[in-house]
Amino acid sequence: MPSPLIRRGIWAIGVAVLVIALAVAALPLVASTRIVRDRIAWEMSAWSGFRVTIDGAPRIEVWPNFRAILADVTLSQWTETDAPPVIEAERVEVNLSAMAALRGNVVFSTARLIRPTIRVQRAAHGLFLPALPSGGRITRSIDVARAVVSANPAKPDLSKLPADPFGTVEFRNGRVVTSVDGKDAEILSSLSGQANWAAMNSNATLSATGIWRGESVAVDAASSNPLVLFGGGAAPMTLSFKAAPASFSFDGVASMSENAYFDGQAKFAAPSLRRALEWSRAGIAPGAAIGSVSVSSKLTATSSRIKFENTEIALDDNPGMGALDFSFGEARPVIAGTLAFETLDLRSFLSAFAPLAPANGAGPGEIDISVADRIDLDLRLSAAQATAGAIQLADVAAAAQVKNGLAVFDISDASAFGGNIQSSLRFDRKPEGTQVEIRLLASDIDGGAFGTAAGMTRLVPIGTGTVSVILKGPGRTWDSIFENADGSVSAKFGQGALSRFNLPAFLKHNEQGGFFALDDVSDGTLPIDGAELKASISNGVAKIDKAEANSAKYKIWLSGIASYAGRGLALSGGIIQADQPATQTNSQGPNQSSFFIGGTWSTPFISPISRGVSGE
Repeated sequence: MPSPLIRRGIWAIGVAVLVIALAVAALPLVASTRIVRDRIAWEMSAWSGFRVTIDGAPRIEVWPNFRAILADVTLSQWTETDAPPVIEAERVEVNLSAMAALRGNVVFSTARLIRPTIRVQRAAHGLFLPALPSGGRITRSIDVARAVVSANPAKPDLSKLPADPFGTVEFRNGRVVTSVDGKDAEILSSLSGQANWAAMNSNATLSATGIWRGESVAVDAASSNPLVLFGGGAAPMTLSFKAAPASFSFDGVASMSENAYFDGQAKFAAPSLRRALEWSRAGIAPGAAIGSVSVSSKLTATSSRIKFENTEIALDDNPGMGALDFSFGEARPVIAGTLAFETLDLRSFLSAFAPLAPANGAGPGEIDISVADRIDLDLRLSAAQATAGAIQLADVAAAAQVKNGLAVFDISDASAFGGNIQSSLRFDRKPEGTQVEIRLLASDIDGGAFGTAAGMTRLVPIGTGTVSVILKGPGRTWDSIFENADGSVSAKFGQGALSRFNLPAFLKHNEQGGFFALDDVSDGTLPIDGAELKASISNGVAKIDKAEANSAKYKIWLSGIASYAGRGLALSGGIIQADQPATQTNSQGPNQSSFFIGGTWSTPFISPISRGVSGE
């Protein structure tokens, strides 16, 4: 027979099993009688610092976890009874401690908010944040941390930080709203994620996903000492933001004090800068397609200034280096810095600040420099190789300046067409409309290469020369600039040739009389000793004051007008023997073959006037 000791052991085990079974069976009863709605609401209020209300009795589940399921939960400010709740959730699931429940206490480590609505408001620094609680364990812990940091900002005593437990907060399918004209306006939807913070003096992490401005976004943040961070001290911090239009990350040290700052390594990338700017609603409307951009930089930021040092930047996979400085004044933010590239598309880069072409390339479009009302810009650029439309440049030194309604883009020095280029594009917003000024000085260039880039192939001097263009006009659209511009054009070339011009064939056609197209005599090249052009422009019409080309035997001259709007030509000209006295130039002398040029720029035609020069 079993010994008395064994029998007593069996009885003890049986009693223990019975007690455990009765305790488990009694949990729902205990919960429904002692862990009542008000007790849970009180504990949540003490934890969060908000006034918590729960509609209906909680539903208690024992298996697989002991938890309370709460319906229609709201968290509100204690002092603003008429204001809408800061947080409201259709359901809140709270994981409870079974042993604490048997003692009549409420202890929970996880709260799960189902379909919550979080109300935020714009703070003074521009960010949208929820209202802060006026009390609660979290607020008291932050107050203690603030005192610890104040006692020794450089090296706070972490052992004095409170160690109150916090736990995990999960949220599923929520949204963030703000009040606009008394109605809720949705900022973020499909919000899901969780915050893990075991104890106030431990590390914390946050991960969340949602939909912002029609794009899925993901945010991850972590800090090894968040309580010091919330208390105004400096603490390590990592932050990651990912979305299809753009991504951003930060790894360094941050402070959320009155003099908040960030110091660390930052990265930014966007497959399309244009799309990222439009999605961010930055108020910048780029007109040309801007490609990918990526930035990696040492970041130092305060509430009034952001500095990017040792910056590595890539535009359309074109790498560059430099430094940038963002200052936030009372009027407009100021962007200044220097960037150096191996290769750079100047037109695409500048289009981020003022559209230089329509977005789809289908037409001239309207010129929009509204960015000049939003930022002040002072950038210095350099590039070993660069493009400006069809123009290839080397050793470029350029600048972009935007301030007080004025936008100026200068190329102070660049090599192109075998010579040197200087240009300036100036937009000036005035009450009567935007005024545009274009200046170009091309020195010691190859005239043939310059003409090809400018789309001119007929009668272009092939040789070394200088070209100067100055245009001013209203800037509602690009066409309106040239249709109404005033200014001047001048060019001077040395020894070379006139492209696509068969002089003997021209003289023969002119001798025979009758109309003929310039294309009929374009199968040749005329050697020249030099050429010169001077024209004044008024309301988009060029008046040719002087246009001469001198060869060994002949002098060719033109005068008249050319219109930009209709592309029309009304020119008179002549070909005279080179040894003819200058007094007979532009006359109808016997040794001159005179003619009229009409038609359009693309299809000019010749009408003979006199036939005094032989092509032999």
